[in-house]
Amino acid sequence: MSLLSRRRLLAATLSLPALQLHAQPAEPIRLALIEGLSGPFGNAGEAVFRNLLWATERINARGGVRLPGGARPLALERFDSKGQLEEAQTLLKSALGRGIGFVCQGNSSAVAAALVEALDKHNAREPHRRALFLNYSAVDPVLTNERCSPWHFRFDAHADMRLAALVDVMRTDRALQRLYLIGQDYSFGQHVLRQGKAMLAQARPDLVIVGEDLHPIGRVKDFLPYAAKIKASGAQAVLTGNWGNDLTLLVRALREVGAQVRLYTFYGNALGAPAAIGDAGVGAVHAVAEWHPNVGGAASDAFHAAFRRRFPDPKDDYLHLRMQVMVEMLAAAIERAGSTDALAVSRALSGARFDNRVLGGLGEAWMRADDHQLQQPLVVSVMDRAGAPGVEKEVEGSGYGFRTVHRLATADVTQPTTCRMSAP
Repeated sequence: MSLLSRRRLLAATLSLPALQLHAQPAEPIRLALIEGLSGPFGNAGEAVFRNLLWATERINARGGVRLPGGARPLALERFDSKGQLEEAQTLLKSALGRGIGFVCQGNSSAVAAALVEALDKHNAREPHRRALFLNYSAVDPVLTNERCSPWHFRFDAHADMRLAALVDVMRTDRALQRLYLIGQDYSFGQHVLRQGKAMLAQARPDLVIVGEDLHPIGRVKDFLPYAAKIKASGAQAVLTGNWGNDLTLLVRALREVGAQVRLYTFYGNALGAPAAIGDAGVGAVHAVAEWHPNVGGAASDAFHAAFRRRFPDPKDDYLHLRMQVMVEMLAAAIERAGSTDALAVSRALSGARFDNRVLGGLGEAWMRADDHQLQQPLVVSVMDRAGAPGVEKEVEGSGYGFRTVHRLATADVTQPTTCRMSAP
């Protein structure tokens, strides 16, 4: 090739668009995590972030989300609401303004309700920038009943489903005669106490409620007065929906005053609660969930082991199957829709099914089209020392774990809905 030819080839090459010289990475599908990542429940928010980060990483490792124009990765973006409702609303506007089409939140039903309302208005006002709200933990039943929305999908069992599982265990515990109720003073905590009494009145009319308390959420530093009241009441057990530090501080106070009570909890199996309870929790602390590390089976063991390899610090051992299922079902719905458009994805996700046994779960989960509430099996477990029969894996390096005491099929926990969802 002559010198002139080489110069002409170089000039032609330099004039090519950059896209022809270097393949550009596919634009990611962005998910906004709006959560309290600092403040009194910052540990719970960071634990959620690890779960969702791992879920997106696993999908990206498989090549991402397959779309007609080519596969695209998922990208999780953090928005720290500090646990404040007003801050969460401001961050929602910011995420939507940046064109993010999928919003994730869960650690507060009050915040979730405000975000659903704001998103409904936004989607009606700006249909070209609609978004979906993916809820992994806000379990006030009203969110899929009176306040249901075509843009909201809940992947956690709501409070009545969880209560049904716990009440089913208490139904057979005839030695239990005196129960104390305590909860956080906001929509979810109020509902747990109100509905807990109603369910128990049907299942155990002989059971006496010896006391009940609602306390400010995230603001009580000393639970000793509450613990002293529980002990003085003669209660044999406590039913609570408390989560995060409000649960950890409560169980520490109960231990300090020497209250010998069983605990029926929504979240007593994580975020420091087992270590705080110690030996007093052996055989006494019950938790309800869609999965726990000792449910057994090769798939469950592999699922847990993979998470521990990704996050080897024992303190980070907070793994929830539903958060993985949420991201898996979202990715599958985007692929079925062939688009990231919120309306198309909403239609694809409504009624969708996912066999969570591939991740070690207990059976098929399905997103009920009537109210966008995920229907799934649940399991009740009880705290025991690590290494005891059925407790191969400990929680958060605490020396304690949980073993299964009761499994409930989807039909056993499914609840009716009053949702009258309007078409978008």
